[in-house]
Amino acid sequence: MTESGYWQQIAAKARAEQRPFFTMAPMEAVSNTVFRQVISRAAAPDVFFTEFVYAKGITNPKTKFPVHGRLYVAPAESQMPVVQLWGNDPADFASAAVAVKAQGYQAIDINMGCPDGTVIKNHGGSDLIRNPQWAVDVIAAAKSSGLAVSAKTRLGYSKLDEMQTWIPTLLEQHVAVLTVHLRTKQEMSKVPAHFEVIDELIKMRDAIAPETLLQINGDIKNYQAGVALAKAHPGLDGIMIGRGVFASPFAFEQQPQPHSLAELLDLLRYQLDLFDDFSQRYDVPRFPSLKRFFKIYARPELGATELRNAMMDAKSTAEVRKILDESPLAN
Repeated sequence: MTESGYWQQIAAKARAEQRPFFTMAPMEAVSNTVFRQVISRAAAPDVFFTEFVYAKGITNPKTKFPVHGRLYVAPAESQMPVVQLWGNDPADFASAAVAVKAQGYQAIDINMGCPDGTVIKNHGGSDLIRNPQWAVDVIAAAKSSGLAVSAKTRLGYSKLDEMQTWIPTLLEQHVAVLTVHLRTKQEMSKVPAHFEVIDELIKMRDAIAPETLLQINGDIKNYQAGVALAKAHPGLDGIMIGRGVFASPFAFEQQPQPHSLAELLDLLRYQLDLFDDFSQRYDVPRFPSLKRFFKIYARPELGATELRNAMMDAKSTAEVRKILDESPLAN
């Protein structure tokens, strides 16, 4: 499929339904095959992204950031996710793009916004904001594969007004989609998202690259909030939800309805099964990484604080299942 074709099909379907398209954000140790399948069962977005994947690690397994199971897509997944790559070497992106295309991926997203110190130290993520030529070069390299290429970034590195030069630089590369997290790197998630700049971003896109789809990310809790935001800012194409899925795995549900604790815990059981299957294929992630998800299901407002605390003390998925089986709240 051509670069424009993949995302244009996604956008066309959403427009036909008079809504923006929705995606789940790429999140480290979150958006792998296991949790993608959980969210799909709850309420799926239009597009998923993988975890962060080190571009060099795809064709050089001896790097310090090995890929392991980050590219694994389970047979049960109904759609291929978009693979998100990070790094700054065009040669790595060119070779990685060829490799993921051979695996069946149709689209690549380039991470230009991650604020993690280790990623930045290794010249990826937000470090590209400070080195725009790197961004230009890796986009061109990824495009050489013929896959759809998008970019996810922030408004700037340390100052909001950096968007005046940084965002146009990316638009001039005519990526298929530009996703903007509405904060700077320095702001992390410590301040509210800058919704006030959305219309300015739309004007930039319309003037420089009208064919580029514009998607925003940051402080959008669910489908209803995303639709309202798109209606308030005509010209906005897509909505990316990240932390909102931790508030509710049903964040992408188009017709909201109440969900019982039993329903949430059934999703947890499903995640445990998927996790065990994945762990047999790859040595990562290990059990402690599961604990960050328990708060999604055992929610205090549903009277499940003690249940969650008990699960946090568990040492294995078998122990978590035993706790669930013995809890009157889970049955």
